[in-house]
Amino acid sequence: MFFLGDLLNKKQNMPKPEDALRGRDKAIPTATKHYVNDRPIHGPYPEGLETAYFGMGCFWGAERLFWQTPGVWVTAVGYQGGYTPNPTYQETCTGLTGHAEVVLVVYGPKEVSYADLLKIFWESHDPTQGMRQGNDVGTTYRSTIYASTPQQLEQAQASRDAYQAELNRAGRGKITTEIAEAPEFYFAETEHQQYLGKNPGGYCALRGTGVSCPAPAVAAE
Repeated sequence: MFFLGDLLNKKQNMPKPEDALRGRDKAIPTATKHYVNDRPIHGPYPEGLETAYFGMGCFWGAERLFWQTPGVWVTAVGYQGGYTPNPTYQETCTGLTGHAEVVLVVYGPKEVSYADLLKIFWESHDPTQGMRQGNDVGTTYRSTIYASTPQQLEQAQASRDAYQAELNRAGRGKITTEIAEAPEFYFAETEHQQYLGKNPGGYCALRGTGVSCPAPAVAAE
């Protein structure tokens, strides 16, 4: 007999590498240009720009949040942090790839700092929910920060500790955000790139905690 609870529990547990879907050798078809600003999402990017990766639940709303941020040059959505090479959206939804839905953010550090991006990240979703974000349940919707450099990793960890102190004062729970060095990023299908640019009234589940984050000041020290 099939129980919905069994499926939800399975999707909230990371698969073992040997149990993950096999994936494929070649990248899946995807867009080459950003739907909103027409810039190349795969690069090459202009000299002096940096990359960051954030998972905040459904990547549709998270991507729009960052492409609307001044100083961000281009964004893209994809899959990261799991085991399956070149996964599809349908595969990630099974919970058997280990990947999270993630936004690639290419930004100019002279216009917007990584600390500023961290503040946006923490304040725009609830990082205490584990393997879910609101009604979106499963490992693919977990909160993640994947760092491109050792400096980003250090800043991300410092910002987490600073925000946890604020959440504690507000009576909120423990941060469950996964923070790690950036693994390989796999671009999602064309229809998911800048989805809310193509569908302005589409689904967006971003909900913050209402607690302000002091991360930029901490990370700048």
